[in-house]
Amino acid sequence: MSKPLIPAAKPIIGRDERRAVMRVMKSGMVAQGPEVAAFEQEFGAHFVQGRACVAVNSGTAGQHLGQLAAGVGPGDEVIVPSFTFAATGNSVALTGATPVFVDIEPDTFGLDPAAVEAAITPRTKGIMPVHLYGHPARMRELEAIATKYGVDIYEDAAQAHGASLDGRPVGTWGRFAMFSLYPTKNMTSGEGGMVACDSPELVRSVKLLRNQGMEKQYENEVVGFNARMTDIHAAIGRVQLTKVDRWTKQRQQNAAYLDARLKNVVTPTVAPGAVHVYHQYTIRVPHDRDGFAKALREEHGIGSGVYYPIPNHRLSSLAKFAPGLDLPETERAAAEVVSLPVHPSLTKKDLARIVKAVNKVAKAGS
Repeated sequence: MSKPLIPAAKPIIGRDERRAVMRVMKSGMVAQGPEVAAFEQEFGAHFVQGRACVAVNSGTAGQHLGQLAAGVGPGDEVIVPSFTFAATGNSVALTGATPVFVDIEPDTFGLDPAAVEAAITPRTKGIMPVHLYGHPARMRELEAIATKYGVDIYEDAAQAHGASLDGRPVGTWGRFAMFSLYPTKNMTSGEGGMVACDSPELVRSVKLLRNQGMEKQYENEVVGFNARMTDIHAAIGRVQLTKVDRWTKQRQQNAAYLDARLKNVVTPTVAPGAVHVYHQYTIRVPHDRDGFAKALREEHGIGSGVYYPIPNHRLSSLAKFAPGLDLPETERAAAEVVSLPVHPSLTKKDLARIVKAVNKVAKAGS
């Protein structure tokens, strides 16, 4: 009899979240209302040292509206990694600006500061680091580059709720930061995103853009979108906000267990001064990564994920922005990475199964 599958990710939606949804449903106020306002305030206090936050209906919308509010548009360039989810490059392209893809560092998969500086041009409006897999990007160096050249930083913190560098939380380094609240993230609102802003002016602009350009009903000031979060989603997010620290601690403990026991694979690096929140526990498998992942699943019942097998600069949707571009570290990561289960629902038996399976498959393939 085969063992039950240990999934790569497992959203946690429990009784508290269901009660919160029912409370909102019974109130009759289900669109953007008091729950959203409370969630924005609580999220800002919890994660970004009180920065004002604006809730939207997805992380991608948050990236898009944040850039529009920051003045990004046609003729501008925004430097981004190619080794990330397509939403990073998409959000730049949707503003009419040009995403400029540069290479990553091999250890933490974040933007390589040297590559970023080499890509600066007179058209560069901003730099968008991604705190990939829950590990902070090299913000000290990127902040220095941004200051040197007078450009903005826009943080893609979709996977990094609670991550920090030298005690400074992600989401507090740039003009704005986007956090995703998709179901598989470290916390969820069912669907949604949060934009942490560095100024009242930016807050107001994002709020206008999410609500058809209106602050007052029927007094449209700009051409905007319908990117509002509902009170139903905010109520879920508020509950999850009370649990996410405990879940993050469990993720870190699970990662430590794997670090200490896995063999013949390259386990995740944590940079000095960094707090990794392990949205993903991503290892490198230098030889036949896809065969490795297939064997884990079919022979041992261990789920895994490959994030991201096709770099942004080679996607048919974004390749036009990067003709002939060579990003060797990005290509190597795309061919070698695989993410193992690290979510807080894992039991000790699950972790032991993961270690036994990974070591067996890795040894056979070494």
